[in-house]
Amino acid sequence: MNILGNYQDQIKQKLSPAQVETLKILLYLISVHKIVQISKLSAYFPLPIQSESRRKHIQRFLTLKQLSLPIFWFPLVKIMINTLLLSTSELVLVLDRTQWQNINILMISVVWKKRALPIYWKILSHKGASNLTEQQAVIRPMLRLLKKYQLILVGDREFHSIHLSYWLKNYRQKHLYFAFRQRKTTQIKRGSKYYQLQQLKVNVGSKELLLNQKITKIKQVSLRNLLIYKKRQIKQKNILETWYIISNLSSSDKIHKVYSQRMGIEAMFKDCQSGGYNLEETKANETRLNNLILLIAISYTISSFKGQKIKNQGIQKYISITNEKGRIERRHSSFLLGLYGFSWTFYYDFIQEWIENLIRLNAHKLPYYQRGIKAMSKINMLYNC
Repeated sequence: MNILGNYQDQIKQKLSPAQVETLKILLYLISVHKIVQISKLSAYFPLPIQSESRRKHIQRFLTLKQLSLPIFWFPLVKIMINTLLLSTSELVLVLDRTQWQNINILMISVVWKKRALPIYWKILSHKGASNLTEQQAVIRPMLRLLKKYQLILVGDREFHSIHLSYWLKNYRQKHLYFAFRQRKTTQIKRGSKYYQLQQLKVNVGSKELLLNQKITKIKQVSLRNLLIYKKRQIKQKNILETWYIISNLSSSDKIHKVYSQRMGIEAMFKDCQSGGYNLEETKANETRLNNLILLIAISYTISSFKGQKIKNQGIQKYISITNEKGRIERRHSSFLLGLYGFSWTFYYDFIQEWIENLIRLNAHKLPYYQRGIKAMSKINMLYNC
């Protein structure tokens, strides 16, 4: 199987042949076992040397200077965007932070198919919210890398969005937009007086766009458009939630649409934790942790695109349940379809003789097995191209 997908040629330019093979093995192990702890990776790593030597081999790989994000990862991001997201000239970038035990990561991701694909991140040396300088440090490289696209940056209430929006509005780049949610206690000037946003009234289910509003009492901050949207929460219909979103977009539907896409990064964070790779259990130092996140980013992106191809071929029912009564959201994303599809075909190859014996013992189900084998063959072809 070609575990590196479309990235293989670019990766071979950055790493030695031995390093490429190590990367492929690690990506296999991460995909099959869904773990990124170095101790467990070394236990599964099939190189015929002593356990401690395998652990040191992985540790050395994870400290390679060639794995620097600008050198190694940015060219892969360009490939991802240029070849796999070529149907649009507009990219929605989501800024968010997640903390798993002692790991605190600020990440920017690109929205794709109701999910977010990681494109850049920074490991914070402290717990809690990021500051404006850290946010700019994560955003600025992506603005340069993706400058030929129309970009819309989205963020929730955690970020210093008044100051961040001021910086973005004055950033020397065309076609750069933002949509940032505000806390309900944020001040807005109405006439000659200031009020809290929560004092503004809007009907449930309706959207109201206020243009050129003075948000907060900070003098140097210019005017913003403000979208107010009140909705009922899906799972708790008796609870109302109101969004207050500042933006330099002038369409209420557009602002609502792009901010709604922010939820994809929450699903991606879950995939990287207990839902997929169990990143929160790793004990690596900052350099190795950063490169483990890099391996996750590569694996996550490849699995997501392979999973989408499985959907496009209409064979996802062999990987997951497609319809369940009472479920509003799909149980499995494209990422999980790609991850589980890989494992399904991998284990078949590993214990093929036992599976064939089981098929012979259930000969009356042979037509079903034959259709399943054809589906498995299609999935194998996806991972070999």
